Amino acid sequence: MDNEQPHQELVKCVVVGDTAVGKTRLICARACNKQVSLSQLLTTHVPTVWAIDQYRIYKDVLERSWEVVDGVNVSLRLWDTFGDHEKDRRFAYGRSDVVLLCFSVTSPVSLRNCKAMWYPEIRRFCPQTPVLLVGCKNDLRYMYQDEAYLSIFRENGSFLRATRKSDLVMPDQARAIARELGVHYYETSVLSYYGVNEVFENAIRSALMARRQQRFWMTNLKKVQRPLLQAPFKPPKPPVPEIHISPSSYDNHMREMWIQQAHTDVIFVAGSVGFTAHRFMLASASPLLHRILMTDFSNELNTRSSSESSMVSTFGEATQGDFNDDTEHLIRVDTGKPSRVWEQLKRRSSCQILTCDSNRRLDVSREMDHPAFLSIRVQQCEGLDHRGNPSSSLQTVITLSKLITPQAMNQVLQFMYTGTIDSQYCELQTAPIGLLLEIRQAAEFLELSDLHLFVSNVHSREEFLNTELILHYRKDLKKRFQDLCLGHGLFSDVIFQLDDGLYPVHRALLMSRCDMFKAMFSGDFRESSAKVIMFPGVAQDTFIQLLVYLYTDDISGTVSYLKCLELLEVANRLCLQRLITLIEQKVVEQLSVRCGTDGDVVEHCLRLLEPCKLHNADQLADWCMNHLCTNYNKLCKRSPKLLRQLHPENQEYLSEHRWPPVWYLKDYDYYEKCASEREKEERPLLKRSSAGCLCFSSKARRSSAHMSSTVDNSAAIATDAIDVDIEVMAEDGPGPVPVPEASNAMDM
Repeated sequence: MDNEQPHQELVKCVVVGDTAVGKTRLICARACNKQVSLSQLLTTHVPTVWAIDQYRIYKDVLERSWEVVDGVNVSLRLWDTFGDHEKDRRFAYGRSDVVLLCFSVTSPVSLRNCKAMWYPEIRRFCPQTPVLLVGCKNDLRYMYQDEAYLSIFRENGSFLRATRKSDLVMPDQARAIARELGVHYYETSVLSYYGVNEVFENAIRSALMARRQQRFWMTNLKKVQRPLLQAPFKPPKPPVPEIHISPSSYDNHMREMWIQQAHTDVIFVAGSVGFTAHRFMLASASPLLHRILMTDFSNELNTRSSSESSMVSTFGEATQGDFNDDTEHLIRVDTGKPSRVWEQLKRRSSCQILTCDSNRRLDVSREMDHPAFLSIRVQQCEGLDHRGNPSSSLQTVITLSKLITPQAMNQVLQFMYTGTIDSQYCELQTAPIGLLLEIRQAAEFLELSDLHLFVSNVHSREEFLNTELILHYRKDLKKRFQDLCLGHGLFSDVIFQLDDGLYPVHRALLMSRCDMFKAMFSGDFRESSAKVIMFPGVAQDTFIQLLVYLYTDDISGTVSYLKCLELLEVANRLCLQRLITLIEQKVVEQLSVRCGTDGDVVEHCLRLLEPCKLHNADQLADWCMNHLCTNYNKLCKRSPKLLRQLHPENQEYLSEHRWPPVWYLKDYDYYEKCASEREKEERPLLKRSSAGCLCFSSKARRSSAHMSSTVDNSAAIATDAIDVDIEVMAEDGPGPVPVPEASNAMDM
């Protein structure tokens, strides 16, 4: 081999295995040091051979082949081989140091061939060469159900077949084959780059260990370890499903209500042109119109029925006029003859007003002391409904002065409903200056500050400011809807009878916001003309939450994950898909916050799972299923009874998609067991004490030393006692020395 350096071990690694198991991808991932994308991996397989010439041609490939393993400089040379069984590969086996026997974890046949065909061939040409069993494509063990993976196969049609669960080879099956062959087992993935470097490092260790047995005198190989254990690959945690909100159609619905003009109860007369509108809409958009429409005509009426009066609340009580001193003087009572404009308006076919009997019908009018308004009139009129049938309705007719032109009033009403005017008037280049001034004057008279500012921005060429202005107006309008229409039932024209009470609403807005209500109020149904509509199975709290969405296009602050199923059921009955997605988003946010504060939401997910599927809240059901799958062990410990109460299909799905999967848990237990056994084997023996010899143990020597020290201490004490006696006798006088006593003392 060329480019071999001194003090460097050259290792030849041969990679064998069936066709399309991932041999070439594995070699390229190690030699080129780069990952491969999923689309590249799933392209049509082209048999290739990564030859030794790559080291001579590409310098960077040669540099990456140099590696340091356990302090030994190694130059790794990789040899790719054909996957065909009938090809002759003896040229590749020659002088090989280690062989990688590869198979695919998605092909059980390739694993069986490793035992039946490849291993006997290796031993025929390389009887003493170490072999490692390598499982390639480890990522497909958990990706075979991934949507990105399956979409590639759907795009390619029938040219490729996706991996199935029955095609997978589990780690314990491959490890059993490796145990029969007496080789080490590793797994790799070029997609996640798991085990790529690890398998080649352990292949180098196997080659160096075999070389050390032959060249035991080589000192640089003494620190080489035997092949290390491979930690099992833990599949990535499934991503949390995202909640996608359906686009809002609120602005289009408000424009539709303005265009269709269904169930209107106000007529503006500007010159010879009449404009119909809804009282609740005008009162919410303009404070001035709110005060005018709240006029109390009870003093001018002698008799009237409850169904004829528009100034009577939904529950039958007269509404109280909330006029202050600034607006009371604008209205003057006039019970005289109708004005000429009103007579002309009744004759116009566009209004579809029939003759009415003044003796039997309500006919009250007042003159107004205001530059923009001449009079206000309330009269019971007969006309034609949306189906062409005669109908009677109470209309409030407001006659405008000449200061407000019909063109300006049309744009004013459009702004009240939609928050904008015609596009041709939104830019100074296309808008007539005179009409812009008329619109601004009408907005000033009607106390529409947002419209006045809107036109002023157009006139001063600052149209870019109107975008934020429109959003601000619509936000304020929704807030006034919630305060006036929902909170007080202002100018409601129909009542819903619920399980626990009555609630007033507005037909026109419900028709524009919900197709089910539109069919109910405009079709040949009893509810189209009824004043009270039965709505069984719905509580008042749930109905209020529904109305908050219909009036404001929002549900913030009204939905809780503890009480969301009732609203989901109603939203599904009325086919309100956006409301369902808003509920899903709100519930997921609340559950996520509870999870973040170490709260347990497993039981809540179990409670929501199947009802959400029943009410077509699929996104919330997927989120709950994902949470249960990723917390399957906790689910089995804490709520086994609730788990058994689920539908068998849901139980099967949870068991199949649990995380971590069962095969990983088994593989991890086996890894810990092997790691503990290897730790015991490699634990160094206790060093023998330096004192002592082969004949005596250190314990015996310690006991003998202790006995000798005790005898020495006793002898020293006896000697001291003899010296003391001799000194005492010398002081008393001469005498014989008590030798026997001294002897007795020494014996003691």
